[in-house]
Amino acid sequence: MEFVAEEGRQLNSSSSTLILPALSIGNIGQLAVDLLIASLNAKRVGFLDEPSVLPCVGNDAYGPMPEGDLAIPLEVYDAPSHGLSLIQQRSPVVKGMMIEFAKNLASCASDMGKTHIIILSGLDSGRRRRCDLSSNMQIHYISSASVDGTDEVCKHLGWKRLPEYSPTQKRWQYLVSLSEGNIVPDDFLSFDDELTDEDYYPSLPFAALFSCCKAKDLKVTCILSYCSEGDNIPDSFRMAEAACHLLGVRMNDIHANEPGGWLIPLSWKTVYGPPPDISLF
Repeated sequence: MEFVAEEGRQLNSSSSTLILPALSIGNIGQLAVDLLIASLNAKRVGFLDEPSVLPCVGNDAYGPMPEGDLAIPLEVYDAPSHGLSLIQQRSPVVKGMMIEFAKNLASCASDMGKTHIIILSGLDSGRRRRCDLSSNMQIHYISSASVDGTDEVCKHLGWKRLPEYSPTQKRWQYLVSLSEGNIVPDDFLSFDDELTDEDYYPSLPFAALFSCCKAKDLKVTCILSYCSEGDNIPDSFRMAEAACHLLGVRMNDIHANEPGGWLIPLSWKTVYGPPPDISLF
């Protein structure tokens, strides 16, 4: 993976925190990064050249008017006033290449001088065991701050550690071995092994990114939220707000065109296509 700077711009070396999405159900990680880029007035400083990500191209996602600036699969943005960089990923990783992609991204983030990686991801609500109504913020997390994935800052925010995270579970250990470049015996995981609910979580992109960044001695925090396919814009607001709470960013410090302090990206105006033809009704 290679960082290619946009002409006349360079990555801010003082931005030590990096936010990126892990592609998953509902795309809420990508939508939340969209919100953060627009609302924090982050500027695009370059791109990431990575062969394991499928190619795609589109018009400028943030505006305020579409000027024909191309948007491509992996873009890097800087918000230096908040000490923050962001990566937006617009297309999926080639099947079977997730570990390679995660390793490359972790190495690139380390080379950029990043020390804290924040990964945003949705989880399938159909896999949820129980609904905890004791908190009005249904955010889960795992962190590299401790062996069991807990983090005092996240606990103080009222978040709950993902209960299904178990570093001693066989598939999490398999991820750790791959991320550290260890030789894994062919029979370490068998296709005859019965798949459990716990196997679902280490199979997701956020788990590979978490393991590979942790293997590079980077601090990693995964912000996770259960959702379903459909209109997940409300979920993306919740996730972006959670990221701001973790970073200590005050909502009144960001640009807004919506209540609550958010600037809605230009690309969201057509996220579900044009409105229906009223003559049909």
